[in-house]
Amino acid sequence: MLREMRGQVLRQYHEEKQVLGQQVRTKMRAESRSQMHAKVRTKELMTAAVSRLLETYADLAQRRSHLFADLLGGQVPRQWRHYPEDDAIDPVGGFQWFYHAHAPQDRPAACEHGHIHLFARRKLWTRRLRSMREIAFARLSGEPPASHNPRHLLSIGFDAKGVPTTIFTVNSWVTGDRMLSAPLTADILQHMTLDTGNEAVDAVIGSLVRLYREEIDGLLCQRDQALFAWPGDQVLSDQRLELLSELRIDVDRKLRAI
Repeated sequence: MLREMRGQVLRQYHEEKQVLGQQVRTKMRAESRSQMHAKVRTKELMTAAVSRLLETYADLAQRRSHLFADLLGGQVPRQWRHYPEDDAIDPVGGFQWFYHAHAPQDRPAACEHGHIHLFARRKLWTRRLRSMREIAFARLSGEPPASHNPRHLLSIGFDAKGVPTTIFTVNSWVTGDRMLSAPLTADILQHMTLDTGNEAVDAVIGSLVRLYREEIDGLLCQRDQALFAWPGDQVLSDQRLELLSELRIDVDRKLRAI
């Protein structure tokens, strides 16, 4: 009797072990397929970004035009003026940007023609402020838990030829807008679709965000580290802290690498 019971228990054990093993193998195969699809999707997005960027500049070259020709109207940009004047807004995608130039002494090491400030409008982040991570970020960075202002995401510097040369982040007092935590900012940028009616500039911004995704994630983490390491409670309004993180980029080298 005991032998039969023992045999039955052993058979049941082996059967359950086989079922469990099959479930584990099925889960591993599913995860492997998911990872493979994610890699394929990432490669497709990168390839599309490369094509879009090259096509944009090729079209500008064929027309003997400049990336910011329509925005500037053939004129030298006036310092601090927004181009376009009321900003470029994508009401559907929820993004906003403007181009402007500082006085040379404001960014002496940049050697830039001007730069773009990119923002997320309220529809993209309102509900997400309720998360514990965003509440903690708001508290640590000294900002109020909610604001009607757009949230600054990042900036892109350009040379006189309209070629991007830097990606950087700045403190809140620079633009007069607040910011979101690095993880939420990165997530919003990852899913960005941009259509403000400024086709060439939208294409360049979107392509760069896609091509430099990993580098941008690192810049945002550096930004948060700079904020949290700064002494005092009014870090976002402290004008001694302006540039939070910066990356010099070589688009040609990036395209060759891809």
